[in-house]
Amino acid sequence: MSNFPQFDLPGQVALVTGAARGLGRAIALALANAGADVAIGLRDLHADAGLRAEIEALGRRALPLQMDVSSLDQITRAVDNAVQHFGRIDILVNNAGIAPENLAENVREEDFDRTLAVNLKGTFFTSQAVGRLMIQQKGGRIINMSSQAGFVALPTESIYCMTKAGIAHFTKCLAVEWGRYNITVNAVAPTFIHTPGTEAALADLEFRDDVITRIAALHRIGEPMDVAGAVVFLASPAASLITGHTILIDGGWTAR
Repeated sequence: MSNFPQFDLPGQVALVTGAARGLGRAIALALANAGADVAIGLRDLHADAGLRAEIEALGRRALPLQMDVSSLDQITRAVDNAVQHFGRIDILVNNAGIAPENLAENVREEDFDRTLAVNLKGTFFTSQAVGRLMIQQKGGRIINMSSQAGFVALPTESIYCMTKAGIAHFTKCLAVEWGRYNITVNAVAPTFIHTPGTEAALADLEFRDDVITRIAALHRIGEPMDVAGAVVFLASPAASLITGHTILIDGGWTAR
């Protein structure tokens, strides 16, 4: 047979936002390992921490881009620069996100506005900018970063939970609109993962034990490559009939 599932990405170009560390960094490296060249979206252009060199060591091309996704101007310039450099964008991973913690009664307007600006506005307008290109190309893969927080309530993170639930539904909306152009739109929704962003919380042994208990099936904290693997799958030809779906990568948390 010649139609076995294909999981590699040779000749593809990916744009990953929030790629400086944690999940974004792992996703960028995993996509490069699968054969894709990678445009690296960075809130601080000088904060790639060697990521470009690691991607190039895998034999792929890399392009760091100044890209604070709360700024429409930076989104537009970054996408334009990526297309000028690579000629196309086949895969978009909307990874950039923030999660300021506070009790709902104490949330400040500036924290509310900043969280929505990055998590929702940034995801929407980056998808729009790249989606216009993919429509012209008549194909593409968009993978958004939701969270288990979009499906279960996490105390002190009401605004973050709200944005991640919004991303899961936005994913369905884009999938329905853009399917006619051979563009698939999916999301991944991780549980707590070992990243610099969760390091402080997971250092609290009582909190860590509670998280591990709630991860009912596997009882372990996830690693960035656990998430990156699902992203590579959704970007690959093997997932060509999957769209509008959010994959929970939660070790069984929401199965309880």
